[in-house]
Amino acid sequence: MDGFLLKLLAFIVAIGILVTVHEFGHFWVARRLGVKVLRFSIGFGRPLKTWRGRRDDTEYVIAAIPLGGYVRMLDGREDEVPPDEAHRAFDRKPLWVRSAVVLAGPLFNFLFAIVAFWAILVLGEIGARPLIGDVLPGTPAAQAGLVSGEEIVAVAGERTPTWGQVLQALAGSTLSDKPLHLRGRLPSGEEREHRLPAGTVGDPASQPDLLQTLGIRPDRPVVPPVFGEVLPGEAAAQAGIHPGDRILDADGQTIDDWGDWVRYVQARPGQPIHLRIERAGRELALTVIPARRQQGDREIGRIGAVNQPLDEAVLSRWRVEYRLGPLEALPEAAGRTLQYSVLTLKVIWRILTGEASIQNLSGPLSIADAAGKTASHGLVSFLRFLAIVSISLGVINLLPVPVLDGGHLLYFLIEAVRGGPLPERWLEYGQRIGIAMLVALMFVAFYVDIVRLFG
Repeated sequence: MDGFLLKLLAFIVAIGILVTVHEFGHFWVARRLGVKVLRFSIGFGRPLKTWRGRRDDTEYVIAAIPLGGYVRMLDGREDEVPPDEAHRAFDRKPLWVRSAVVLAGPLFNFLFAIVAFWAILVLGEIGARPLIGDVLPGTPAAQAGLVSGEEIVAVAGERTPTWGQVLQALAGSTLSDKPLHLRGRLPSGEEREHRLPAGTVGDPASQPDLLQTLGIRPDRPVVPPVFGEVLPGEAAAQAGIHPGDRILDADGQTIDDWGDWVRYVQARPGQPIHLRIERAGRELALTVIPARRQQGDREIGRIGAVNQPLDEAVLSRWRVEYRLGPLEALPEAAGRTLQYSVLTLKVIWRILTGEASIQNLSGPLSIADAAGKTASHGLVSFLRFLAIVSISLGVINLLPVPVLDGGHLLYFLIEAVRGGPLPERWLEYGQRIGIAMLVALMFVAFYVDIVRLFG
């Protein structure tokens, strides 16, 4: 599938799922607590499909713009309420009922994240074993005593069976004012503790490669520079490269590892590269001109070819599968959800106080890009993406900003303290302020997206 279409489809599916989960939380709790629901809409704008429930007469709508949704309840502030339906109006319900209905949306986002993480842990995650290849001299990792060949088994007390979980734990530690503790295991089996000073990693947005910041190079298998799949019509195919060709040198420079070849190509967009290859025991000379591709804020070269896959037996040293039983997975899934929720709150706070870059923000373009990439990597990767975005939606909706669920909860808290609802005039001012804040946030997120994607 075309990359753009995959990203668009994955984005629509992701937003559709997460919005449905959030709005279903409001809907389900409202129904259970005796509030009449007039409409349950997924999306905005022109309705594409509409039907009514047989039992409750609720109107269900799927609308044209899949960027949100809403649950409309019977409310005397918006509708004419028949006397015989007054007991089912939202605004006539006790404060605890209204609070529960509003709180249900974000809570369902968190519950969805727990279910998604639980499914990931039960299905099993395949990742790279966190083995250290090199520790650069004079770096924080070297000063902490980490050495080549050591395996990182825990970060800040959290188990890290894969490099992905190491990076996740490191990202969480970047916003902590406490020293970072790592536990490593030497090839002999001995485990030991390492301590890095607080603030070693810094802001994730300004330090995208956390391992490089620490001074760690992961241990990876040496991948022979042998071509596997060659994409038709791309630069490699046009140059006459065939699957099975082995690179001997490029512009006279010996190439021993596929990773070295990838870096060599990426550094030379649009520049001819003179290759000496081996094919079926014969040496051949070829010239390939990498196409130009934009990656973030830099231009890289691409030839449209991948390496020949390594033998499974060779990969077994570096690859690990992390899987838990259904009962074991539940507390860990809840723990991951809590960890990401706290991390999201910390990032928001540090952005507001100027301690973290606004580059930590992600708008629709970045979310769509991530949706497409994770969907192309498989179900587990896409589930992880959905869980993280669901947590972000839950946290953001709980912020005390008018028009968000957190804003309504703030109104209810004030109502409880003063013994009565706020005047309509105050509520109207709050709505205007909240809308202005959301529009400003959307503008900033779009701006960050454009800068990130197009430099």
